[in-house]
Amino acid sequence: MAFAITQTCCNDATCVSVCPVNCIRPTPEEQAFGSTEMLHIDPATCIDCGACSDACPVDAIFPVSSLTAGQREYADINAAYFERAEEESQAGAQGTRDFGPNFHAWGEPTFDRVLPSDFGPLRVAIVGTGPAGMYAAEDLLLHTRAQVTLIDRLPFAGGLIRYGVAPDHPATKKIGDSFARFHTHPRVRLRLGLEVGADITAEELAAHHDAVIYAVGAATDRRLGVPGEKSTGSLSATTFVAWYNAHPEVAPDAVDLSTGRVVVVGNGNVALDVARILVSAPTTLADTGIARHALAELRRSKVREVVLLGRRGPEDSACTRSELLALRHLPEVDLIVDDHDPRIGAVIDAAGSKDKAGVLRGVAREAVDWSVPPDPAGRRRIVFRFLSRPVEVCGDEHVRAVRVSHGAGELDIPTGMMLRAIGYRGTPQAGLPFDEATGTVPHEQGRVTGRAGTYVVGWIKRGPSGGIGANRACAEETVGTLLADAVAGALPTPTGSARAFPRLARRRRR
Repeated sequence: MAFAITQTCCNDATCVSVCPVNCIRPTPEEQAFGSTEMLHIDPATCIDCGACSDACPVDAIFPVSSLTAGQREYADINAAYFERAEEESQAGAQGTRDFGPNFHAWGEPTFDRVLPSDFGPLRVAIVGTGPAGMYAAEDLLLHTRAQVTLIDRLPFAGGLIRYGVAPDHPATKKIGDSFARFHTHPRVRLRLGLEVGADITAEELAAHHDAVIYAVGAATDRRLGVPGEKSTGSLSATTFVAWYNAHPEVAPDAVDLSTGRVVVVGNGNVALDVARILVSAPTTLADTGIARHALAELRRSKVREVVLLGRRGPEDSACTRSELLALRHLPEVDLIVDDHDPRIGAVIDAAGSKDKAGVLRGVAREAVDWSVPPDPAGRRRIVFRFLSRPVEVCGDEHVRAVRVSHGAGELDIPTGMMLRAIGYRGTPQAGLPFDEATGTVPHEQGRVTGRAGTYVVGWIKRGPSGGIGANRACAEETVGTLLADAVAGALPTPTGSARAFPRLARRRRR
């Protein structure tokens, strides 16, 4: 019986490297890698050895025979990927089953990094302990003799893994265990509660290291730019996610769930996370890592309905198909598609079984009467409202309604809370150049423009795109550039000693 990859796939391709028959696609060498929502196992080639399951850092791979009711459709998703590839192959594209079931089809060996035998240990500082920073640290520690200083402005390490993953996704959070083993590595020094630009300057940090890698992510959210957006009750999904993950910079009382309806602007994975937490039974969250204050507020919550606003149609939903599928299996939660526009139902009915819109086939449709408040004693529900764009947050000081524009005009959706989940954005970093248009630091293959010995990785490098696993290839490129600069003698010579920085960090740390 073959194995199958399920919803929590992180795309970091650890499984690809251990597969003895090359049955997991796309591989990092293929053009499609990074563009698919998840990796896939070919059931016709898999030999059921389980090596991929053992290597998976997020527990996303299981034997098909052991899949739960909510996971069984992933067996079909895995198989369908290779059926499509087979069809493309017959149409003239390169096929995927061009190898035997017992032999790995190896390509010509490549040696992208060649370090001289006398290559000495580098002192490298990494600012940020999220996935991007830790993939960079892992690369340096496993392939060089580098001394690594990990720096984070928060009192706990983890970054996006700790504060950005929903608490009901414990398998995804498990990848943090893989990273945490490097926190106590003999060539690592962990400096928490130390903020570059506030506690120490970028120049001071650079003076004590051969190179500095910034892995600071995209710390803020995008704005809607509509009137009333700053009203009480209007929050970013970034704040809400940080709140239920006990982020130290978000107050326990930052969220008030005394409204019956919450409007979430956006329908990406973060929007689905927020909606799922809002309507999940608190008893199902009690055994997760959710913050105690958030669990207490959810137990008092009056929220019965969450509205997901999407300005485009269901075929253009920003979420992944796997997360949308998972939403259909929420216990005691109804899914509704607001059937206010005939184009919505037509798209869903015409969608194929492998299309994102096709996931919504079978979901109840109704023309929602927004003048009727949610039933306090009724079942919780999530309403998808497509082809609707927020144009104003109504209310004097507190959110009273969200006015949306749609094909037939405008309407007000009464609510006491609006959450915007329309994407993240990077912020300027002290001492570094910044591109306001993209929210990133200008660079060339990770090397910061005009700053010798300074590098970027992750969302601050490429923008807020790609999941956890996408940072592995991103970090590999940046570290490769750094090592090439070191071999070429292009790194500045540190003016501070290796012993001086720990003393400086202890004095400045909050």
